[in-house]
Amino acid sequence: MGLFSFLKSAGSKVFGKVEHKEAEAPAEITAEKLNLLHAVVKGLHLPVEDLSLELQGDKVVVYGQTESQQDKEKVILALGNVEGIAQVDDRISVTLPEPEAKFYEVEPGDSLSKIAKKYYGDAMKYTEIFEANKPMLKDPNKIYPGQVLRIPPLED
Repeated sequence: MGLFSFLKSAGSKVFGKVEHKEAEAPAEITAEKLNLLHAVVKGLHLPVEDLSLELQGDKVVVYGQTESQQDKEKVILALGNVEGIAQVDDRISVTLPEPEAKFYEVEPGDSLSKIAKKYYGDAMKYTEIFEANKPMLKDPNKIYPGQVLRIPPLED
């Protein structure tokens, strides 16, 4: 569990037209945003039971249970990599604990191979990072500054 920070101005534009209706009915807008965030997580097809979200301004609190640390981290990243979300408060429990991955914020000029060289000492291990961030990443060449990625420990 923990609080994870993200670049609020970077990420997928999930909220789209909802942002422009902010002044109309705040409770309805919050409910609409929660539905959109729920859809982001459900779209990953990760096995998260009792998924529940709360939106507190630009922070989303996420509850649920999953078997793997990897699935938990993917949920956190999927929510945090939404434009307009600055923090994710993780309350997801994991039934089969395993080592945590590191999180890395992509900088201008980065590539997965450059990141792999930094963390693993081998640029060709970029596929490890790509695989660890599926299904959020669909193409290893399409990362953007401000995006946060999982950097898993290498298996022996």
